[in-house]
Amino acid sequence: MSDYVIITDTCCDLPFEYTQKHGVDIIPICYELDGTVYGDEVELSPEDFYAKMREGYMPTTMACNPESVSNHFKTFLEQGTDVIYICFSSGLSSSFNTASMVGRDLSEEYPDRKIVVIDSLCAAMGEGLLVHKAVCNKEKEMSFEENVAWLEENKLHICHQFTVNDLHHLHRGGRVSKTTAIIGTMINVKPVLHVDNEGKLISLSNVRGRKKALNALVDNMAKTMGDYENDIVFISHGDCVDDANYVAEKVKERFGIKEVMINYVCSTIGAHTGPGVVTLFFMGETR
Repeated sequence: MSDYVIITDTCCDLPFEYTQKHGVDIIPICYELDGTVYGDEVELSPEDFYAKMREGYMPTTMACNPESVSNHFKTFLEQGTDVIYICFSSGLSSSFNTASMVGRDLSEEYPDRKIVVIDSLCAAMGEGLLVHKAVCNKEKEMSFEENVAWLEENKLHICHQFTVNDLHHLHRGGRVSKTTAIIGTMINVKPVLHVDNEGKLISLSNVRGRKKALNALVDNMAKTMGDYENDIVFISHGDCVDDANYVAEKVKERFGIKEVMINYVCSTIGAHTGPGVVTLFFMGETR
């Protein structure tokens, strides 16, 4: 069985310790903030990123850099290692198209190697959960072809539930109107959203108050999980770890799930959701 590597990008929101332990390679997706490009050679901590957003700085996001993708792929191809790249949703970024183009070009340069770019149709730790499943499959000695098939067959069973604390960031991203953002803020409306089968952000409902919105994430998990048994769920947040921990405890109490991985929402996604976003990811029957 040929050796292969699992590659993903910074939008997966997996902790550094996890990717190091399991040999997952990470392609940076950069962003610009206050005249500086971050994400590759220059880093900004999640705490500082969200602090700047609270101060009024607005980041500008980018797709993955084709040269960076090529360099990451080549590092392994030149070692005789095949590549599975699990990419940020094509419904939210052009990164998948860029990576697919690079993959096709390198397939001609390395005809003996296998390169598959998978459109995760996922975001944040939803993408991370799909990567985690790929890692588990690989560590169970699933072949390259079997793992690719499993990922394609199961990626739409990665369910995303999230809520934001500030409607104005959704307005900037074209998700809600200016009027909705202003009036919703005045009456303390908190939207509950998900990622659909096309990998796009879709509004599910609006509730009054933050705590109700957090509870709605768990209620929606009960509606969509079906017969799936989740041994782990992922939660990410925009610098509001107490709210993430609240959702984690609710999930543990309600479903008996013992393991929860919590991490920050990356800057690429946080630029559009703002500080205070809380996300919940799990395997379910339907998104």
